[in-house]
Amino acid sequence: MKKSSGIVIFILLALAALALYVYRSRGRMDTASDDSRNFSYKDTASITSIFIADKEGNRSLIKRTAKGWIVNDKYLCRGDAILNLLEAIRNVEVQYPVPKEAQENVIKFLASGALKVEIYAGGELVKQYYIGHETPDSQGSYMLLTDPESGKNYREAYACFIPGFVGYLQPRYIAKETEWRDRLVLNYIPPQMKQVKVEHLDLPRDSSFTIDLLTTSNFVLKNGNGKQIQFDEARLKQYLIYFQNISYEGLITGKNKKLQDSLSLQLPFCVLSVTTTGFRTDVFKMYRKKVRPDVTFDQGVVYDYDPDRFYLNFDDGREWAVAQYYVFGKLLVTPEYFGDESVKK
Repeated sequence: MKKSSGIVIFILLALAALALYVYRSRGRMDTASDDSRNFSYKDTASITSIFIADKEGNRSLIKRTAKGWIVNDKYLCRGDAILNLLEAIRNVEVQYPVPKEAQENVIKFLASGALKVEIYAGGELVKQYYIGHETPDSQGSYMLLTDPESGKNYREAYACFIPGFVGYLQPRYIAKETEWRDRLVLNYIPPQMKQVKVEHLDLPRDSSFTIDLLTTSNFVLKNGNGKQIQFDEARLKQYLIYFQNISYEGLITGKNKKLQDSLSLQLPFCVLSVTTTGFRTDVFKMYRKKVRPDVTFDQGVVYDYDPDRFYLNFDDGREWAVAQYYVFGKLLVTPEYFGDESVKK
């Protein structure tokens, strides 16, 4: 009897050990499954840098600095792009698991065309994942998470989305440096300015002008012939305020070398120069943009040049962009704008 009791106890202990093992194994599996879908990082205020790379060799390292977010230690980042990215990092959720029969294909697609994203807080890697193409309904993107401790990818890919947002996520993660750049090109306040010069090269010489800022309340206005002219002080002060927060529409540097070379051989229609109190002069050259052959205009009006946009050259001639007359037009005035009725031509 004692022997049979011992066998029963042994069997019970073995079953208990087996049950404990299964329970713990299932717990580990559940934990791994939970970890594999934990894409969001809620504490975006602690993020110090974000690295994004694509398969074409584009890489952007975005760092938080005292001046704002900087891309690749070169340029200030667009505020809207940073906000969109941080919102995605904070709110991204799993919409549904990729079906088992589709896992292999989705992961292959991720391996060949996904963006790699690394998120750091205080120098520590806190999230790493891959974000790929949109789901069939275009309401999310396929994503695969990496274990930051082991550096190994989880085996399961997921369709992810942002609750309340309609659209897929990949466009929020930008790998190209030029697409991160802040489009702000002129941002001066009167205390920083020593002189403003506007040269209209396709108009009579006296249509150009120079404003010398002797102090923030004492100015001298001269036309292109060097003749000092009277002005309405309120209008001139308002004009100087216009030099804040002026942005181009889109950067074309490096995208169309043939166009850049062609424009470099042409004369600009206007040159705007701003000399600061530090005696640095920033020059902005403006070139006409031809109308595309397929563009039609109302009322049968025919334009030789695009009436809405022009090409802008700046940063010591290194950068080219497309800009809008709607944004820059208020800077490209003539002396008459300042209320001078006594200009003799």
